[in-house]
Amino acid sequence: MSDMLVKLYDLPEQESGLKKLEESSIVIRRAIAPEKQLVLDWVRSHFSQAWVDECDVAFARQPVSCYIALEHGKMIGFACYESTCRNFFGPTGVGSEARGKGVGTALLLACMHAMKADGYAYAIIGSAGPVDFYAQTLGAVKIENSTPGIYKGMLRAD
Repeated sequence: MSDMLVKLYDLPEQESGLKKLEESSIVIRRAIAPEKQLVLDWVRSHFSQAWVDECDVAFARQPVSCYIALEHGKMIGFACYESTCRNFFGPTGVGSEARGKGVGTALLLACMHAMKADGYAYAIIGSAGPVDFYAQTLGAVKIENSTPGIYKGMLRAD
């Protein structure tokens, strides 16, 4: 999968989406250190160990570079940035029961706006899965010859 490039100086607004989610009792916010183990446990139960490891790195940053989605106080999704590499977005995931509600979009935009606030003009989505989603939502474009990119030669479990 190719990496993608996002122009952070040309992001869509996020407030209307956040407000709509809040009306459905869904909150998107930055995680805080005391939540680390609960967040990692949730990621572990829904996704891969590699994503748990990347999420763990996000908690080593200050402020934490992980956003979480909560519905009635229960975790339903997460998104990280600057975990594998500076200026990289990901990993991100939404529980199957919460998909299709705009949670993934809100998490994505929260991270992108945070990266913009950190002073970046561009962001990289590493090994982008839903390419069409990123292109439509952010205007992201594929970075040619970026496969396997930073993941080349990565140690993998047998």
